[in-house]
Amino acid sequence: MIGRLFYLAAGAALGGYAVHRVNRARRALSPGGIADRVEGQVTEYRGALRELNEDLALAVREQEEELLRRYAPRRGRRALPGTGQEPPEPS
Repeated sequence: MIGRLFYLAAGAALGGYAVHRVNRARRALSPGGIADRVEGQVTEYRGALRELNEDLALAVREQEEELLRRYAPRRGRRALPGTGQEPPEPS
């Protein structure tokens, strides 16, 4: 008697789990499920592209600051005419 109840409960649990898995697979393969997965991937790629854009903008700003520090004329000194370069430092 106990053995039969055990097999009945195990069968019910296994059947419930199988139905759950089938419904989950059916939802995943439906057009809405596929759209949700694609939307998730697009959101993930959008975040990665936003991060890349921020990193590139930071690198460009740093490079621009370095170039301005190196090549921009300082106050009180004028650039050489026609070359865009500043006069040499006095020794």
